[in-house]
Amino acid sequence: KATLWLCKMMRCLRCPVAYHVGDVCVSAGSQVVTSTALVCTSHFNAKKGYSHHSHVNVSWCFVCSKGGQLLCCESCPAAFHPDCLNISMPEGSWFCNDCRAGKKPKYQDVIWVKLGTYRWWPAEIRHPRTVPTNIQHLRHQIGEFPVFFFGSKDFFWTHQGRVFPYMEGDRGSRHQKTNIGKVFKNALLEAEERFKETKLKRETKEAQENNKKPPPYKFIKVNRPCGKVQVSTADVSEIPKCNCRPSDERPCGFESECLNRMLLYECHPQVCPNGTRCCNQDFSKRLYPDTKIIKTAGKGWGLICLRDIKKGEFVNEYIGELIDEEECRARIRFAQENNISHFYMLTIDKDRIIDAGPKGNYSRFMNHSCQPNCETQKWTVNGDTRVGLFAVCPIPAGTELTFNYNLDCLGNEKTVCRCGAPNCSGFLGDRPKVSLPLQVKRRKRRSEGKRSEDECFRCRDGGQLVICGKKSCTKAYHLACLGLAKRPFGRWDCPWHHCDVCGRASKAFCQLCPNSFCSAHQEGALQERPPSPSSSSQLCCLEPPGPPSGLDHLGTPWTRPPGLDHRDETSRTPLWTRPPGNPLD
Repeated sequence: KATLWLCKMMRCLRCPVAYHVGDVCVSAGSQVVTSTALVCTSHFNAKKGYSHHSHVNVSWCFVCSKGGQLLCCESCPAAFHPDCLNISMPEGSWFCNDCRAGKKPKYQDVIWVKLGTYRWWPAEIRHPRTVPTNIQHLRHQIGEFPVFFFGSKDFFWTHQGRVFPYMEGDRGSRHQKTNIGKVFKNALLEAEERFKETKLKRETKEAQENNKKPPPYKFIKVNRPCGKVQVSTADVSEIPKCNCRPSDERPCGFESECLNRMLLYECHPQVCPNGTRCCNQDFSKRLYPDTKIIKTAGKGWGLICLRDIKKGEFVNEYIGELIDEEECRARIRFAQENNISHFYMLTIDKDRIIDAGPKGNYSRFMNHSCQPNCETQKWTVNGDTRVGLFAVCPIPAGTELTFNYNLDCLGNEKTVCRCGAPNCSGFLGDRPKVSLPLQVKRRKRRSEGKRSEDECFRCRDGGQLVICGKKSCTKAYHLACLGLAKRPFGRWDCPWHHCDVCGRASKAFCQLCPNSFCSAHQEGALQERPPSPSSSSQLCCLEPPGPPSGLDHLGTPWTRPPGLDHRDETSRTPLWTRPPGNPLD
């Protein structure tokens, strides 16, 4: 099991077989010699003349449950029609897929067992330690294990050649209205109940194991370039020299006025006048404060600091594989085709992207927040651009470390934000709730008719515009009207296509502003605007397009509908790139 990779192993003394220590993985019937050694069930030798040692196969196909000419496994009771396996009848010995893969019965498995002339009977494999003493002393050898028969409550020793797994819904042969038939009927009920109980315990244990540690990834300390991507290295003579003095208490520290630090350059030990005392080499020396990966409530895995962090202090470097845009799109496409919802991609520049999914460090576990305590900064380290995370405020020990993903969503539905901050925007990529006036020149409405790509849908003015990526939509916006510093990365759908409340695809739209609603939230959010001499009646929302003025689009006083939280549905600067899904891992 993946959850037991680091456990100790028990190895067979006679062959290369090995199991994890414990009864979960060790095959039933193995003879334990020491805490790390055993003799596995492959060394079972059937004794001649002992009927219970003989191998027996079922008389029906495991695929279609019908009889006929069957292909029988030489190791277990399985049998198949060659046609059901889409193969021709082989010559000589043949083994089923499970036996070829080394699958063996385990303790606490619910199975069907054949004993003498009795019918196939439901039973459970018990560990020898848990059976009565007289059963323990019965004659048995390596490869045999005790089974408990449901209904009759009997015990006996058997081996792999006489058992096969019980499956949910198994009913066995018809039970007659005789004494043995009634016992068999009770056995079926007990087996079904025990199977469900065992299945529930295993699923619960697996869920607990999965919650104990984060999903697998390879820990690396520096960025790993992939494909055509290259890492730049500067000549020592080209690295700038700071003006700090060696007599300072912490030369080049984050509280100093180091010129290199102000310009986001890391000092080089061969250039900096402070030599080994230089405190501006956090990236190279990986001077991260101690952190711990934790399981958060509703946000997946997160990262907390184990000591107090000062404002401006270096927290971590965002590390991963360096890929180009072509590889990035290929990985996103693969993830979408395989229902992978966790992404860790961060853009450095137009040619390089960091993907911390398969490989990275602890920074990959930092969650998003609309009110973060860390921020990303692009630094030049030995001639190459690297991304660091720095504290934007004092962070007490035990606090979760967060930063704003500045998400650029790829898809039609937005991802709900679960950061819980007072100013939470509600969706990843939206601007937090801060009352900032739009620095946009507003003009009177030029027309009431249909708008085109020649004017901004929000301010009705022309200029450089960002056009919606949907083929059926002609809306365009100024970057300033969207609160963006640069054009979105990849395909971008305008706010008109996402419900203001839940982020799902919109069904009802305001014709005068980007407000829109899904079918579940449109009731009471829109009303019909009376027709004018130049236009017909239109649906419009109850909130004005821009800073609230107390009047709606109809010129009448407005109130916010109950439960409606008006937001500006826009994407942020696309530093952090992740398709929709659960990004808070």
